[in-house]
Amino acid sequence: MTALVLIDTQIGLQEGAFYGSERNNPEAEENCGRLLQIFRKKQLPVFHVKHNSTEIDSPLYPNKMGNEFHPAVQPLINEPVFEKTVNSAFIGTNLEVSLKAQNITDLVIAGLTIEHCISTSVRMASNLGFNVILVSDATAAFDKVGYDGNKYPAEVIFHAELANLKDEFATIMDTETLMDELDKSIE
Repeated sequence: MTALVLIDTQIGLQEGAFYGSERNNPEAEENCGRLLQIFRKKQLPVFHVKHNSTEIDSPLYPNKMGNEFHPAVQPLINEPVFEKTVNSAFIGTNLEVSLKAQNITDLVIAGLTIEHCISTSVRMASNLGFNVILVSDATAAFDKVGYDGNKYPAEVIFHAELANLKDEFATIMDTETLMDELDKSIE
């Protein structure tokens, strides 16, 4: 069985000041919303993961507006929400147990950001034995300053992470391709 896992699709990750000066793929949250709609339509399981930062200055710190889910991906009452404080959706949560209890073997992962929680969670999901599809246009990256002091644009970080995850940890698809595949396989 296939499930959608939406990771950290929170308002605070639209803000660049705390995480970097630029972010690519401004449509990521809307694409997450499109995935959510088709999973609901097909009555497939959906799991939400929310990051509660332990850094008080973070927009994802609990009780800050940035900690709230993006309007495009508001959980329904029957969709479980797992709260975490680290960059893996599987550490400190019951996500793995919940997935396995429902005999879920395939995960579609989307959310923010690819260089942190998405990359870590995709790797762990794969290592735990799940087949993972990472939806490329339903995630995004921030720019980074490297150990050498050079600034690496968000688009470079984004594509490097996709290249690192491709094949070894996940199949990479865009939203349209995945939606077409779901329409074909689940009638």
